[in-house]
Amino acid sequence: MARKSAPIIEPLGLPLPRLCLAVTGHGEANIAFAQNRDAIAAALARLFAAIQSVAASQPEGTAPTRLHSLLAHGTDLMAFETALAHGWQLVAPLPFGLDLNVAINAGPATVDDARALHSSQPVGDAALASRAALIRSAAERATLFELAEADDSIARAHLAMLDAPQDALRARQFSDLASSRVAAAGRIIIEQSDMLVAVWDGRAPGGIGGTRHTMLTALESGMPVLWIDANAPDKLALLRAPEELFAAAQAMPLPDEAAIHALIDGLFNPPDADRNERAIALHTEQWHTYSARRFHGYRRVEALFGGEFGSGWGPLRQRYERPNEIAEGSGASLLSAMAAVPGGDARFAAKVRDEVLRRFAWANGLSTYLSDAYRGGMTMNFLLSAMAIISGVAYLPLASVDAKWPFALTEFLLLGTIVAITVIGRRRRWHGRWFETRRVAEYLRHAPIMLLLGVARASGRWPRGADTSWPEHYARAVLRDLGLPQVRIDQAYLRALLETLLGEHARSQRLYHQAKAQRLAQVHHGLDRFSEILFLLAIVSVASYLGLLAAAHFGLVPHGWPHASSKTFTFLGVSLPALGGALAGIRYFGDFERFASISEITAEKLEGIEARIAILLAAPPGALNYAQVAALAHSIDDIVVTEIENWQSVFGSKQIAVPV
Repeated sequence: MARKSAPIIEPLGLPLPRLCLAVTGHGEANIAFAQNRDAIAAALARLFAAIQSVAASQPEGTAPTRLHSLLAHGTDLMAFETALAHGWQLVAPLPFGLDLNVAINAGPATVDDARALHSSQPVGDAALASRAALIRSAAERATLFELAEADDSIARAHLAMLDAPQDALRARQFSDLASSRVAAAGRIIIEQSDMLVAVWDGRAPGGIGGTRHTMLTALESGMPVLWIDANAPDKLALLRAPEELFAAAQAMPLPDEAAIHALIDGLFNPPDADRNERAIALHTEQWHTYSARRFHGYRRVEALFGGEFGSGWGPLRQRYERPNEIAEGSGASLLSAMAAVPGGDARFAAKVRDEVLRRFAWANGLSTYLSDAYRGGMTMNFLLSAMAIISGVAYLPLASVDAKWPFALTEFLLLGTIVAITVIGRRRRWHGRWFETRRVAEYLRHAPIMLLLGVARASGRWPRGADTSWPEHYARAVLRDLGLPQVRIDQAYLRALLETLLGEHARSQRLYHQAKAQRLAQVHHGLDRFSEILFLLAIVSVASYLGLLAAAHFGLVPHGWPHASSKTFTFLGVSLPALGGALAGIRYFGDFERFASISEITAEKLEGIEARIAILLAAPPGALNYAQVAALAHSIDDIVVTEIENWQSVFGSKQIAVPV
């Protein structure tokens, strides 16, 4: 029996609740913003004070609120300074490298000034220098996530536009390039946040990456948007659906102070009453160093029917990788690849190791053990039910009626064992705990690659469990706690992620699912064949007895033979179908064929991702684009979540039960 040990991951504890805000809004050039600047600043101050008040009122404390801003002149910097006064964490996903970001957002009017800002040199225009210094000062106090891999081409377009200010084509070319970058950075702040605060005049349509576009993207992602009307900053509207963006400001409901507090409190405390209790239980689960032999039934069936003939009798005992071993074990290659990424954030990589990989190992070990307990227990129930029937009729060929009691007692004990397994499995929630810990493990398995790219699943896009969503809240809190790394993404950074992390992850997962699909298909067909053989033998047994009766009737064999062999034939006629039915029940319970199809489809999708990665890696030097690489990471994330949802749909209703 496994020895109980102290929870290995307990020192990490649960991540403290943290509110992450994104901010977007008009710049200084917007008329409504310029006319109502002080009132907008006051509205932001009131809103941020309310957020701080709700955070301070949380009984178990919170991590510092985190603000995501693009550091553009106007709303972004205004919100930045307000957040700084509250001691919040400041994170800036920049659409360009810092120098180019300063050069574009400071608004130089001449090519010479722009060139100077591109290279971080002083400029003669005092107002321009002041604007540039303000952005740099903010950047020094923030975590920067710079999308700089296309800076050279964008800088050339910027200078070309300034060199010919009357050339509409050059202006449009630069606008198209810059807008796509701003949209990519805007998507990052949305995916990394719980709520968007937007300062918008309600009329400016804007283009890609503009305020209205960012608001629409947030709403389409399921994120609430608090809209401060730039024309009337005392008006604050809460938007939850994209359609509300098209409504007139007068038609929008204006939430009162209590409603704002309730909204913010709900972001700290999502409406799942059991999320903290179950998450705490995750950290205090009993750790089992080795798998329990008594729970090997399901895996033994897989080994017997899914491998080579005769290979299924080998040892099945597994040793679960401890959280404090994963950095030197299965996670070593990942950590090595992370360390080799040019310009990577070493401190962030250490946080991934300590906060993500260790939690993954804990959840994965627990889930594997619970999987054996649940599926192995149910497999044993099917087999024991057949053995109970066989034991109950075994006295027929072996003993007289007077000596039946040992066989009846054996049947009773076997039936009692089935009931005991079922009761214990339900009381200990083998099924539910397996589902929950497996979801946590799978969300964390591929998270490091997503984190290095600044890619996350938007708050409104996480799947929901049938009876609880605490695994999603927990995994999201763990990943959200890490935030963004301090990196400058360039061509070398993207290429390293594609080659050594994203590509390797897609390849390893494809190979896993291909092997799994093949193995489960073999198990399905093997169980089918064996069940059919047993039923065929039962038919042969009954037919043999009937043939023996007929032969005795016609005097072909002695008349006493049918009577002498009737009990044996009765035993075979009952036992063989019972055993065949048990195997058929295991096949139905395991749904091996459907799981094989799920894995086969998943492998095909991952193979498509690999092909797309190969195309990008074959592109000419300098051609990699952050948005394309991020899209691949999102695609892998979607594949993972879809596979989890399909897996849950198969096993979700298959509670451990008496096999009747």
